Amino acid sequence: MSMSGARALVKALEREGVKHMFGIIGGSIMPVFDELLDSNIRHITTRHEQSAAHAADGYARVSGKPGVAITTSGPGATNLVTGIATAYMDSSPIVAITGQVPTYMIGKMAFQETDIINITKPITKWNYQIRKPEEVPKAVKKAFTIAMLGRPGPTLLDFPKDVQTGEGEVEFDVDISQEINPWKPPKLDACPEEVKKAVDMILSAERPVFIVGGGVIWSGATDEVLAIAEYLLIPIMATFMGKGAVPENHPLYVGNLGMHGRIAANKLLPETDLIIAVGMRWSDRTVSEFENFAPDAKIIHIDIDPREVGKNVKVDLGIIGDAKRVLRSIYEEIKRRVRKRESWPWLQKVKEFKEKYREELVPIDGNYLRPPEILKELRKILPPDTIVATEVGQNQMWVALYFPILKPRTFLTSGGLGTMGFGFPAAIGAKVAKPERIVIDIAGDGSFMMSERELATAVNEDIPVIVVIFNNSSLGMVAQWQRMFYNRRYIATYYKKNPDFAKLAEVYGAQGFRAETMDELIKAVKEGMKSEVPTVIDVPIHPEDDVLPMVPPGEHISKVVTRY
Repeated sequence: MSMSGARALVKALEREGVKHMFGIIGGSIMPVFDELLDSNIRHITTRHEQSAAHAADGYARVSGKPGVAITTSGPGATNLVTGIATAYMDSSPIVAITGQVPTYMIGKMAFQETDIINITKPITKWNYQIRKPEEVPKAVKKAFTIAMLGRPGPTLLDFPKDVQTGEGEVEFDVDISQEINPWKPPKLDACPEEVKKAVDMILSAERPVFIVGGGVIWSGATDEVLAIAEYLLIPIMATFMGKGAVPENHPLYVGNLGMHGRIAANKLLPETDLIIAVGMRWSDRTVSEFENFAPDAKIIHIDIDPREVGKNVKVDLGIIGDAKRVLRSIYEEIKRRVRKRESWPWLQKVKEFKEKYREELVPIDGNYLRPPEILKELRKILPPDTIVATEVGQNQMWVALYFPILKPRTFLTSGGLGTMGFGFPAAIGAKVAKPERIVIDIAGDGSFMMSERELATAVNEDIPVIVVIFNNSSLGMVAQWQRMFYNRRYIATYYKKNPDFAKLAEVYGAQGFRAETMDELIKAVKEGMKSEVPTVIDVPIHPEDDVLPMVPPGEHISKVVTRY
């Protein structure tokens, strides 16, 4: 049927099941927005394009479906880049749609022209510039399909304005099966030989551990991990992005690994003789160094992305496939061979490590609330399915250490790129996807000020998220490093005066609180849980309250610093 490219785009998005989009209108994307007026798709206008990408990212992580961000050309498109890169590093499926100058002006340095295709090639799974209205259905279908194929990630469609307004004969029933082969994993299931070898290694190990990453969450493999672990009494550790892949109150869970991981997990890993790594990429922040972190351990690495297996760490058995399907096959083979374990010496040692290596707060001067204590109290009053986002910095690592995540897809953070300003817009996207849930952003003052303007978005769009700001009037994590590694030579980390965040919230139309005692904080959070407007809670903390334990960069994972 004959229609404009803009109308074809909106129809194609509707056919993909899109209910919400995040973005900002501009000249080069106006024809699409005009068509949105006649659509059931809800557009949420953010106050910055980067926030639109983060909101789409948060939406994707909690819903399991691609989030959509839409902007105009030029600065609108380039402002998406940090958000796209954040999603790419953390394997989150967003579809970005950018307006573009008319095709006959491309390459002429027209007003608000940028080559967003080449700019985003390194940080998207696939991107494409639509040149005819007839291409729209196939391009949209490919963008959504590729975003979710194999290892999830962002895609981008660039849409010149004359293609939006131009008419063409558009057919929506398109076949892309042959065109998406490059993005498919070579296989989803382990072959019988791989299953047999994996089970041989698992059953012969005396000190095995699971390390679960974000891939376990995306594949929905929580039950399979727990089935094997509970059957053979194998302890479980997690990468930072794997936080919440299994309930952190499970008796077999040891803790997060890494620079700001739990002491017991970091100390126990070198003792292992087999690591079953699932859906992780062996980040430097997880194992610190890529050699000798577990000198006696053989490694089984299960991942849907063949590029990750053997890239950073040499493995003894690499299995390419979907984590859920591979682990299910391994579990069935284990049950066929052996009975369920009732006890095991290795598990006793794990319990001893968990008891011996407990995190303790370093004393500080003054009567300040301490973030670890705050987070423990919040866990008591927040429902198990509360969605928790973080900003980046000390607030993020305190959550990693002291706030147990009990269900998958309830923890949102920028792991790979470490993007300050991520948490608040991601929380907004999460609340749009799951309006029935409590959504809370644990922030630092530095990160929150990078996206506080999105209070206007949350107020205008009736998105009642909660923000708790650990306010030390500084870039706390950088200041901590300056204390630890630069002999307290502070530069560019302390703020002379922050805004009054409670009053700032009220100016935007949200409700604001300042909490200096635990009772005040809990009361404010409970007010936020029942509020119909966003809530900001400003919590003053000591400017030298450090996140410990910590593994200094480049040190062996067992070299945990608990005070200095």
